Amino acid sequence: MFESLRRARLQREGLSCGKVRRKHQDGDLVDELRTHPAATVLVYAMFFVGLGILMNLAASAVPGTIQPQLTAYLCAGAIGAAMVIHLLVALKDEITDNTELLLLLGTLLLQFAASVGMIDFAYEKGWSGALPVLALPHALGPMVLSVALGRKIGLFGAIYSSLLGAIVFMAVNVVTYLACSALIGFLVVLFTNRVRRRNKLFMAGLYIGTAAAIFSVILHHASGAVDSATLSRMIGIPFTVGVLTGLIVGGGMPVIESLFGVTTEVSWLEQADLNHPLMKRLSIEAPGTYHHSLVVANLAEAAAEAIGANAAMTRVCAYFHDIGKLTKPEYFIENMDPAHNPHEDLTARMSALILIAHVKDGVDLAIKHKLNCSIIDVIEQHHGTTLAWYFYKRALDQKAEMIRLVEQGKSKEDDIPQVTEEVFRYPGPRPQFKEAAIISLADAVESSSRSLEKPTPARVEALVDEIVQNRMVDGQLDECDLTIAELARVKARFVKTLLSMMHSRIKYQKAAETPITTIIGPKDTAAAVQVHDGRTLMNESPYLVSGETPPSEKKKRVQRKPPASAA
Repeated sequence: MFESLRRARLQREGLSCGKVRRKHQDGDLVDELRTHPAATVLVYAMFFVGLGILMNLAASAVPGTIQPQLTAYLCAGAIGAAMVIHLLVALKDEITDNTELLLLLGTLLLQFAASVGMIDFAYEKGWSGALPVLALPHALGPMVLSVALGRKIGLFGAIYSSLLGAIVFMAVNVVTYLACSALIGFLVVLFTNRVRRRNKLFMAGLYIGTAAAIFSVILHHASGAVDSATLSRMIGIPFTVGVLTGLIVGGGMPVIESLFGVTTEVSWLEQADLNHPLMKRLSIEAPGTYHHSLVVANLAEAAAEAIGANAAMTRVCAYFHDIGKLTKPEYFIENMDPAHNPHEDLTARMSALILIAHVKDGVDLAIKHKLNCSIIDVIEQHHGTTLAWYFYKRALDQKAEMIRLVEQGKSKEDDIPQVTEEVFRYPGPRPQFKEAAIISLADAVESSSRSLEKPTPARVEALVDEIVQNRMVDGQLDECDLTIAELARVKARFVKTLLSMMHSRIKYQKAAETPITTIIGPKDTAAAVQVHDGRTLMNESPYLVSGETPPSEKKKRVQRKPPASAA
């Protein structure tokens, strides 16, 4: 309220335009709940309450089963406590906020709820033996978690859906449940590696259904329960459940992504469309920045693949990292008119402020167009707190010149400008994750590589080493989790990609004005040169005069006799 009143007063005085730049992560209630410990405790409590309810429902679904006793609840609590410890010790970096924790635990509960419904349906239909267990959607939880949160979390889901499921479904054969759930869950994680198309989820369901059907036949054959009447159900039911699981997960992933704010690799590839309105504007209004963004995307994606980071996310974020330059594109060198430099009419401080403002302008545009939060993070962090060195040096030179004029009595001391590094530094924050750090380095490498006159491998490697070393000395990489070994691979991939982009071409001979040019000389002293369509052909024959046929060709020509039909 007070801020709006102050802004209105400044607008009346002509000191403000009245517009408010949008801010990213302004500390609202949702952001607070993402990391608050009380919210974490509440999510765990809801999970354990839901688990207890499902234990009662599962017991009711199987005829002749008594309700779980206190011992069963204690066993479920012990396995649940082990799961919590596993999360806190081994997967703390993968589950970073309460939203992801809610997705993880909620997916496990969803799988158990779907399994309870399937158990109830199976016993109503009179299925017996291991068939009710094989008909359960064991692949549901691991598939969702593997695609949405990564394969480590997928394996975590496969392990604890098996252990906790054995307690929930104590009324069925526990050993059979553990075997089926572990086998199918781990196979799901194996088949959902690098899902870049939604049809791969259907194929994963197809493979899982096939594996479940084969295991069903083997299991029933080992128990001696195979006959011609039940063989079709032994094969068809597990196969159908596996295929349907793949179809349901593939169709439901967009809903899960929007509810929990996660982005799968499939969605990143969908967002890499260069026909986005901002990218179209960039290509028209700032073509130099547009080309720069494409090259940075190639560099950053190659480096991300080298260290196992999210390459698709890196490419998309690199596309949009400089959209803030759309506000004043002509002030950036890649879009500047060679005949006019607008910075010549500005002070060094004002020029630096215009350049630095493209970060906040980019965040404003990204929020307006509802871009992914990771893209907004990269826009904020791709310059970190680096120094706009060129204009800082220019300001120091101007200050030194003014001091010289004061000493000569040609100016006053009040005219000496105050120059501090803080004014010429970007606001930050520094890169917080690997992908942002890679894009930050790729941005600097691409810009500096354009100043190389003869980009030899040694010069390119020295340039990349210098840029990375300067960023490390300046502390720009202190807050991200890039290791020294990963940084070495990133530099090597930068060098390789830059050299492939800057490779030299063979200098072709220019095409002649006329189609054929003939140079005639003695047979023993010169060779005739025939130039045609830009290609030079050496011909040893000196008889290349227009209208003249070489003697050898004359001998070879024989008068053709008319065909017999002509007679």
